[in-house]
Amino acid sequence: MGMGYGVSLTSFLLALGVPPAAASASVHASEIFTSGVSGISHLTFKNVDFKLLRKLIIPGVLGGVVGAYLLTELPAARIKPYISAYLLVMGVVIVARALRKKDLPDKGPRFAIPLALFGGFLDAVGGGGWGPVVTTNLVAGGSPPRTTIGSVNLAEFFVTVAESITFVLTIGLTNWKIILGLIIGGVIAAPLGAFLCRHLPRRPWSIAVGLLIIGLSIRTLVLALK
Repeated sequence: MGMGYGVSLTSFLLALGVPPAAASASVHASEIFTSGVSGISHLTFKNVDFKLLRKLIIPGVLGGVVGAYLLTELPAARIKPYISAYLLVMGVVIVARALRKKDLPDKGPRFAIPLALFGGFLDAVGGGGWGPVVTTNLVAGGSPPRTTIGSVNLAEFFVTVAESITFVLTIGLTNWKIILGLIIGGVIAAPLGAFLCRHLPRRPWSIAVGLLIIGLSIRTLVLALK
């Protein structure tokens, strides 16, 4: 779906009592493999817009490194409710636009660079959010869901590698059993997601993406407010 892996898994790990920094580090270590497989799958199914990809990688990496470093110093739990509320609104926007009778014009990735910087930062701080933040805003702005999801997924590999290196240099990685389990499940699921992204029509795909964001955002918001 191009989003939800980090957000849902981090929420699950936090509910089990794993500290925020350790949860984010574990999820992103596993995402090196899952995002790599997912990115290759999207390339295979020709779901990647290389012009958009170039605009996402460098700012995404910079934002991710800064966010990963700050997560070891700041209480990330305090900002999670605000992030979740924002994503909930964006999910509603996507569904509302998809339900219109006329197709949305493709406006292109006009704000891709600052969006990638912001998305990379939130992804590291919140343990997930690269897909929801970047994909949500691009699709809501009229970019094609298929190539947007593919490009964002491939860029996520580079962002995740940078974040993981930052975590290793600051707090290290210790939860190897958790990481291994996440890798196995994610690698199995990634090619299926790329295949579905290639063959589903645009309007139902946009609705599905929006509903997924709404559901995940509500769940994360409820957990954050407890």
